[in-house]
Amino acid sequence: MNNGVFILEDRAILYISGSDAKDFLQNLISNDINKVSDSSSCFASLLTPQGKFLYELIIVKHKSGYFIDCEKSQSKEIFNQLNLYKIRSKVEILNLSNEFVVASFGYEKYLTIAGSKDILGFTFKFREDPILLDPRNKYLGARLIINLEKLYLSLKKLNLKNDKIENYYSRSHKLGIVPKNLNKLKNKLFGIECNFEELNGIDFKKGCYVGQENTARIKLKNKLSKRLLPIEIIDGKLNEDETIYSDNIEIGKVLINEEYPFALIKYSNEKFKKDVIFKTQNGSLKIFIPEWLKL
Repeated sequence: MNNGVFILEDRAILYISGSDAKDFLQNLISNDINKVSDSSSCFASLLTPQGKFLYELIIVKHKSGYFIDCEKSQSKEIFNQLNLYKIRSKVEILNLSNEFVVASFGYEKYLTIAGSKDILGFTFKFREDPILLDPRNKYLGARLIINLEKLYLSLKKLNLKNDKIENYYSRSHKLGIVPKNLNKLKNKLFGIECNFEELNGIDFKKGCYVGQENTARIKLKNKLSKRLLPIEIIDGKLNEDETIYSDNIEIGKVLINEEYPFALIKYSNEKFKKDVIFKTQNGSLKIFIPEWLKL
């Protein structure tokens, strides 16, 4: 069993509290805030009114409010966006990124900890701090959200040893889940095209939220023809937003071109076939379909 832990220094923690916090979030996020409790956390997104992707979040109950675990490069924008929607709501929004940190460790290790359960998003306390099984996919492991001052003692008590964050990124990319550079996706595809339904990030039974109408329409009318999929560079160089071809037919576009690349792929196009090498202007690549995504 691997006792490695990844300190996700590229993640930020916001905190939303106040008497209107629950309703405030429910009107904004793509998932149902009622799923979030002391024993359950959820994955969700913030979309544009047209249903385009803006930000993704992991929402964790903490005391009388909610931790928002998000990518640090987007945290200031998310903070501003939430404040924009705040208007007269009785909520307080804090950026706690200088105080709290996110640590991630393996699924098998998580199962050995007293109090854990093999349920996506299951959350319990370890020395008063939440540990949760990643609500997107259990093979992303568990997350510990903890005050920086307590971090190393808790890691010692859990017998966890620091591992390179690149190993976490690589695991996430192989699973087909974007580990970083989320800003490169912003406004370029619909939230449902990010596979958020399969990653437990969209609830189609909840009431209205920002972007709900288009998201529901795409689902209801079976108009989902493109998906965000991981790619592997075979040779050459990929550029952001460049076209991917199969026999000179356009079948997709590179969205994240560096390190852990992803592309928006017309997976229903007859020219799209697994295990084929596709071309861009200056490179070639393979496209992978994650096991959890049934196409």
